[in-house]
Amino acid sequence: MATEASEPSAKKATRRSTGSAKKAGPRKSSGAARRSSEGDTSTKRRQDAPRTEPRPPTRASKIAAEAKKELVELTGRDVEGVTGLERTEDGWMVRVEVVELRRIPDTTDVLALYEVQTDAHGGLESYKRVRRYVRGVPDHD
Repeated sequence: MATEASEPSAKKATRRSTGSAKKAGPRKSSGAARRSSEGDTSTKRRQDAPRTEPRPPTRASKIAAEAKKELVELTGRDVEGVTGLERTEDGWMVRVEVVELRRIPDTTDVLALYEVQTDAHGGLESYKRVRRYVRGVPDHD
């Protein structure tokens, strides 16, 4: 009878070891499954995520940026911004606002409006100061 009692405990031990072996197997494969599913979710995240990459600039914005850069190099003055961009027969005409003279308070700065003529590819052809004015004074044009 002692042997009958030991047999069930031997079977339990076998079942336990078999059970743990079965559990270890799926754990390894579930790790692999996790790795492959991580790859799937990372791919899914990339597809679902909103685009954070900046869009390439349009041709007009490249022209304006190049005209602004050229004017800074030529005049040595700070650019406030591009105030106009117009396509011409031969290229582009870009209007750029520049700080001619800084004052305190800055509402009394002297600004100037320049027109920069470029060819069709954005190469500088000419520039001229069209107007000069104080920042805080209303425009009467």
